[in-house]
Amino acid sequence: MKHVIITGPTGAIGIALINLLISNGVKVTVLVNPNSARVDHLPKSDLLTIIFCDLSNLDSISGFHCDTFYHLGWKGTFGSDRNDPKMQEDNIQFSIDAVQLAHRLQCKTFIFAGSQAEYGRVNKPIGPDTPTFPESEYGKAKLQAGKECSKWCNQLQIKYIRTRIFSVYGPYDGANSMVSSTITKLQNNIVPELTKCEQQWDYLYSKDAANALFLLAEKGDHDAIYCIGSGQVFPLRYYVEMIQKVTGSTTPLKIGAIPYAENQVMYLCADITTLTRDTGFIPQYSFQEGLLDLLKT
Repeated sequence: MKHVIITGPTGAIGIALINLLISNGVKVTVLVNPNSARVDHLPKSDLLTIIFCDLSNLDSISGFHCDTFYHLGWKGTFGSDRNDPKMQEDNIQFSIDAVQLAHRLQCKTFIFAGSQAEYGRVNKPIGPDTPTFPESEYGKAKLQAGKECSKWCNQLQIKYIRTRIFSVYGPYDGANSMVSSTITKLQNNIVPELTKCEQQWDYLYSKDAANALFLLAEKGDHDAIYCIGSGQVFPLRYYVEMIQKVTGSTTPLKIGAIPYAENQVMYLCADITTLTRDTGFIPQYSFQEGLLDLLKT
């Protein structure tokens, strides 16, 4: 890769990916929502170009060439927006627009960031061939957008790599995520109110997620699906107690204080066998190591 373009660049995965690309001498162009409050998260580098452009206006971009397109951008990823049918349906068209932009920029590879939400509730490790039964509008739209991108990439002769990303934590993650919110509360002596924390969960550090995306651009197979996670599962209680340990907080954890959400997913683990086989990807950070690195940021 010499020049890549990224939508949705200001979150935990986007920032980690940008830093990794720049460290490898890759030129990066990012498309940032003009109303983004997180643009200051972007690193300062001569290799980074920022273009302010909403996902609904991708047809306005032209005038340069890239070799790889990372489509991380998506509207309505949190809260009630995840079940807003209109907002989620719009994302499908934005994804098609992204493929068409990739074609105009002469990109050879297009990488789509899908989600574990495409699977619904599954009680065993989830791999590329696991049947998909999404329950949220977000998951349904991600599934459909991934299919549409495949169709358009094949029509336009662009190498297409489809990912399904599991739970990622790291610097610049959303403030309301379990990891971020628990860290913030413990650091401010606020008692975190939690469920019984019996869920079995797979967490991946953002730098590892970025490395997986980097390797896929170089080594992933056309039209293949790759699950991106750690491949390991632990009870949620393990993670919150590790956060308490690493932060050095003596604030107690109020486990069992709130009920599980309706249709709560109780098991979530990525089967990364295909990802490792095709790219050599192996996570480099344990959950504790990721937390220690996060707290230095």
